Formats: sequence, structure tokens, C-alpha cells
Amino acid sequence: MKKRQILLCASALALLLSNAATAQWKPAGDKLKTVWGEQLNPNKVLPEYPRPLLERGEWLNLNGLWDYAIAPAGAAEPTAFDGQILVPFAIESSLSGVQKEVGADNELWYKREFSIPSTWKAKDKHILLNFGAVDWKADVFVNDIFVGTHKGGYTPFSLDITSCLTAGRSKHKLVVRVWDPTDKGYQPRGKQVNKPESIWYTSVTGIWQTVWLEPVSANHVASIKTVPDIDNSVLDITVSTAVANPTDIVEVMIIDKGKVVASGKSISGNKIRLHVDNPSLWSPSSPYLYDMKVKLYSQSAAIDEVRSYAAFRKISTKRDAFGIVRMQLNNKDLFQYGPLDQGWWPDGLYTAPTDEALAFDIKKTKEWGFNMIRKHVKVEPARWYYHCDKEGILVWQDMPSGDQGNSWEPNLYNGGADKRRSVQSADNYYREWKEIIEFCFSNPSVVVWVPFNEAWGQFDTEKVAAWTAACDPSRLVNPASGGNHRPCGDMIDLHSYPQPNMYLADPMRVNVLGEYGGIGLPLEGHLWWDKHNWGYVEFKNKEELTTQYVKYANTLKTLVKRGFSAAVYTQTTDVEGEINGLMTYDRKEIKINEAEVNRVNRNVIAELE
Repeated sequence: MKKRQILLCASALALLLSNAATAQWKPAGDKLKTVWGEQLNPNKVLPEYPRPLLERGEWLNLNGLWDYAIAPAGAAEPTAFDGQILVPFAIESSLSGVQKEVGADNELWYKREFSIPSTWKAKDKHILLNFGAVDWKADVFVNDIFVGTHKGGYTPFSLDITSCLTAGRSKHKLVVRVWDPTDKGYQPRGKQVNKPESIWYTSVTGIWQTVWLEPVSANHVASIKTVPDIDNSVLDITVSTAVANPTDIVEVMIIDKGKVVASGKSISGNKIRLHVDNPSLWSPSSPYLYDMKVKLYSQSAAIDEVRSYAAFRKISTKRDAFGIVRMQLNNKDLFQYGPLDQGWWPDGLYTAPTDEALAFDIKKTKEWGFNMIRKHVKVEPARWYYHCDKEGILVWQDMPSGDQGNSWEPNLYNGGADKRRSVQSADNYYREWKEIIEFCFSNPSVVVWVPFNEAWGQFDTEKVAAWTAACDPSRLVNPASGGNHRPCGDMIDLHSYPQPNMYLADPMRVNVLGEYGGIGLPLEGHLWWDKHNWGYVEFKNKEELTTQYVKYANTLKTLVKRGFSAAVYTQTTDVEGEINGLMTYDRKEIKINEAEVNRVNRNVIAELE
């Protein structure tokens, strides 16, 4: 057979397999769909490299159709599976192709086969199996060998599966078992509940971010932490490796427009301080990123190389000429203003259908004149933070809430009571919060940590605030957004619905309005359910909503001079029963006059410029 005929046959076979996969999968249910979900190709699901801050050239994406089964908790691996699920969409989502509930009494099983590329089979190569996130407890098996467990629904984890890959075997079996109690457990879960209503949303169970393989050396780069110091024009960089080998050397290079502008070497785990002459600073108006290359050497031979990036920016506080404590970016007062961003999708729930969709909300936020996003009781995939870094948007990162049930008195200083958590619950909180902080540590866009929202599971407030600051002294801590206010951390955060209001103040800290607005506009054809939808105030059309938005923004302007240094408007999009978004849940309708909102938002920010 001639070469051209072989290529044509191969192309025909690939097309046939693609069509077969497409025929096996379709979105489940009749709920809202985004344009990206409607056009989703099940053979090419989220194909972008999922970890931009530590990127390798060789990798194998395992997204796609897997077998799934729901079985009673504690049962053995099913002998027969229920069908196929499109990974990485949670089983409750439409894009999973399943849209079933699992519940605390059951476990969700996944199964698929994979092959190792022949170019990865050198004797010194190890194979890492990486998960972006699995909610909540994941047990992983390769070729029927248990390789590890991870608890935590929001952070990535990696497992070295090399010893499980039997020599001479062309296909390997991968099984993942997941248990998620949702609101029947103490674990962080954000707004997930078993029975969604009003401000509470559908549960998310199982794999909801990209799964991938990559070949590495036995010792390899495991993490990169960067801390900028703009006052001294330096970057402190700490590279940790899988093995703390004192004979292996790490080299870091900072690259600007293809030119190395600083470099240094150290033993793994030691800080490298690199000076850059007159560095370009990162800000929302100029989100300047430097490329970074990291190499690991063993006996002078390079055994690992990864690409990354870094930025020079500083977040701090300073008392102004009127005695008001203000937030500063790069040593200048900046009013931080943005929407409450839930990060939910009608077809993918926790998971955006495509990378373009993931970036869409961020770009819209910038177009509306905002300079900040509060990521509300959810943690996003690494690429979301990359888009924020690249586009130039400040991020307040919430800890997803859980273990609720304490009293809440938001209108008093030292009101309410902290929850008495079990030792197990508290230990889990600190462990998961630390993983989240480490996950976002090197993203310049992230400037504020928010350990608690309102009084949802709020406990040991002073201790948690101090602990968070100790984990990352380079950022600010907002102890409890709209919660039970305590004299700790860097700010006091009020919630006021619907209109902005300043009913408490702390002269020792930054004063912010962590939530306000919530103006509702239900649009037929873009609603999640037929029963009553929820919003603080409802209007009839775009013009009325925009007028009210502008009125509230003008009120906010007067409060900036009185002491507010930031504000968060509720919210970016509608979500399930909530119809108070600036966009509909499916992102198909913008519910405001964009030019007018951009104008007034810029005027609010300009109050501190």
C-alpha cells in the first residue's frame, strides 16, 4: 500500500473513532447550555496544558470518555459499570453526559485504560499521574494497585505510578473511587447542597478538572514559589524538588522578551534572590509578566526543565493624609472594585466547558471597568488564575465554606459566636486552606485571602487570620467577609444589601464593602428553573437595572471618601435560582448597558487615584 493510501486510511479511521465517540456522548438533561457547551467536542475536552506556572513540554491528556458506576459506599469495585462519563465534568452536570446524583451513602467509580508513549519508556523516566481537582475524597488504583488517596475538592495532586506499570503491558488500567458527602460532611464545599434552593446550588461530585500524565526524572521540580519585592527590585524564588538531594542543583532564569535578565542557582528548597534592573510592575492597567525557566541538574546534566512566569507587584496598606488606612498596589492607593464571582456554569457546574469560556467572565469583568474579582467560596483551575494574571485583574480568594451552624451578628463588633468545630473538622480546614494558599501562592493576581464568608463555619477567627498571614506574609488577610467582626487581620468587611452602606468602621484597619447590590432581572429563556427565582431587588428591563446600578455606584463614591477602600458587587452572572447577575447564567445575555457601567465603575475607582 502506498504512503498516501496509508495516510488516508489512518485519517478515515481517526474520523470514524471520533464520530463513534461523539455518538456515545451527548449533554444530559434539558437545562440551560452555554454556546461553548453546545459546541463541545468530546474528543478534545480542555486540551490546554492545565498548569501554566509549572509547564512541561511532554504530557498526555486523559480527559474524555471514561466508564463510571455508582455503588454503595464500601463495596468492591463494580464488575459492570453503568455507562460512560465525559471527564472532567462532574457527574451531576449536563456535560458529563450523565447528570445523576451520588449522595453520601454511595461512591462514584471511574475506569479507563491508557498507554504510555514509546518515547517515555527510558529506564530513568518516572510517570506522574496528575489530577487538577477531585471532589472530595479520591482513591486511585493503577493496574489494581492502590497508589494513593487525596482529600480535598479544590486542589491538585500528583501520584508517581511508575512502579505500577508492568513491563511489556501495552495498556494500563486506571480506576478512581470518589466519596463526597456534600452538606452532610464537615469538609469545605462552598455553595453545594444536596437539595438546591435560593442561594444554594447543585452538588458537584468527582473529577472536575483535567487529568493528565507526564514523564519526569526520579528527581524533578515539584513546586515553584515566587515572592516579589518591588522596593528592592528583586524576586525571591524557592524551587522544591521531589527528592531533597543536596547534590542536585536548581537554576532559575528570568526572561524578558526573550532575553535573560537575571539568573541564579541553589540547592533544592533554598531561596534564590534575583535582581532585575528597573523592573516593569504588574497592575490591572499594565499586567506585565516575565517568563521564567527552571532547570534541575544532577552531576551537571539537566534532568528536568519547566517553564513558568513571574511578576513584580506589591499589595500593602498605608494610612492616608486623612488618617484612613488604605490598600495600596505598588505603593499607590488603589480602590479595588469588582464583582462577586461564583464560577458556576449551567452545563458544566464547577467546570467551564472550554478555556475560552473560562477566560470569558474575566475579560467581561475588565470590559465593565472593574479591576478586581472576589472568587466566592470556590477555587478555580490553575488556568483561571493564569488568565487573571495575563488580563490584569486583582483576585480576592475565598476559602470554600463548610461545617456551618454558628450564630451571626454582622452589625456588631465582636458580635456572634465562633463555631466549636471538632478536632477532625478543624484539622481538615487548616490542611485544605494551606493547600489552597500554596496552590495560588505564585499568582500575582491574587492579593487578598478570605478565610471565612459571613459566619459560615467561622471558628478560631483570630488564630485563623494570624495563621493565614504566617503562611503568606506577602498578601493581605480579610478574616471574615461580612461575618462576625474581630479585631484581627488587615481589614473589616461589611455586607450591605441592596444599597451600599457603611454602618461600622475600624480606624486600625482597611474598611471594605465585601458585598452589596444583588439587583435582579429574570429573563425568560435564560432561567434555571420555573419556580420563583431569587434576588434582593427585581427589575423589568436592562434600562431599569442599569439606572439602579449607577445610583448605587454613585452612593458608593461618597462612601469611598468616608473610608471604604474596596467594594464587591453581587454578582457576575446569574447562578441557578439567583437572577442577580450582570449576565444570564448561560452568558448569552448581558443585562446592563455596558458602556454606562464601565463609565461609572471607572469613576468610582478614580476616587482614590
